Amino acid sequence: MQKTLIINAGSSSLKWQLFEMPAETVLANGLVERISMPGSIFTIKYGNHQKYQKTVDNLGQSSAVKMVFDELQKLTIIQDLSEITAVAHRVVAGGQIFKHAVEITPEVLQEIKSLSNFAPLHNPMEAKGIETMAQTLPDVKQYAVFDSQFFTDLPEMNAIYSLPYEITQKYQIRRYGEHGISHGYLTSRAAELLHKDQKDVDLVTMHLGSGASLAAVKNGKAFDTSMGFTPLTGVTMGTRAGDVDPSLVPYLMKELDVSDPDEIMMLLNQKSGLLGISGISPDMREIRAQEKTNPQAKLAVEVFINRIIKYAGSYLTELDGADALVFAGGIGEHNPKLRQEIIDKLSIFNVKLDSKLNEAGKEGIISSSDSAIKVLLIPTDEELAMVRQVASLQNK
Repeated sequence: MQKTLIINAGSSSLKWQLFEMPAETVLANGLVERISMPGSIFTIKYGNHQKYQKTVDNLGQSSAVKMVFDELQKLTIIQDLSEITAVAHRVVAGGQIFKHAVEITPEVLQEIKSLSNFAPLHNPMEAKGIETMAQTLPDVKQYAVFDSQFFTDLPEMNAIYSLPYEITQKYQIRRYGEHGISHGYLTSRAAELLHKDQKDVDLVTMHLGSGASLAAVKNGKAFDTSMGFTPLTGVTMGTRAGDVDPSLVPYLMKELDVSDPDEIMMLLNQKSGLLGISGISPDMREIRAQEKTNPQAKLAVEVFINRIIKYAGSYLTELDGADALVFAGGIGEHNPKLRQEIIDKLSIFNVKLDSKLNEAGKEGIISSSDSAIKVLLIPTDEELAMVRQVASLQNK
């Protein structure tokens, strides 16, 4: 049996999942949190709800990868590293260069690095993860699956900004969007649940987590999306500001006496959003626990919902209605109260939830029978979508 390892390397985390192929069976998955920080947390889940966890101070990325492989063998999940026949990496920005998953060559790796300006917090770490894995498994083919690829064919009216057109073209300035692996999976799964051909579905998909984005899907293909040139824009997120007036950058540089615009971009990416408004946490669970007593916590929730409503409402108008609204992502999947609050705000479109189905939180239709638009709850599965793309490449 072949085994494919899926890697999602972030700035301070390493998420992974090991599949047995072609059965698509998940053998194990894990997360290394707080990489290169005090109290790095190493977790593996496997077997029948079994879990192994260890805390190691300042665990670097290379050491984390080595630890993953060591523990996979110690726990007899694999007998030998030779069982792993493919490694796939989630890469955030593929620009206009990569419109589908590819095998990683030295040239592809260099292109991924060159696209770092489109995702400065992601692509450099993902490139480093590719290099680390190449050192550990030098004879194993590696693949890149791009988060932006679902949005490479957006209609130009939704893809470009209102800049001089020659600048747009020369510098490849457009709405690239992210969470494309998730939105693509949600689209195909929604079509299955609605018993329709994918090319016949119109949807508003909502990936609501620490990073959050919405997409309009027309005839089964991406039509519009809330994230833009980088993953910063769109709705309010855990630490990202979402949409702001670009004039804020020079204004804040002057007011805060900052000479490097990257410092302001870091503020907008890592110190804003739910964390910045609430002053508590980027985690919606911690914020909701204090919203009744803390005005800033209450405001953070209100802003989060408000921005989602603005995008969802505009997308329903763009699409001239839709077959379904889809909730996904950590917040979207696990917060029935928030789902109800969002749908209540969209009542002008005659969309309604079934309270019992919403509270049950199971995959499927959670709208009432008299709702003009169906509402779906779909736990997203980016890893499964990735492993299927890699299998398709291997089969070719």
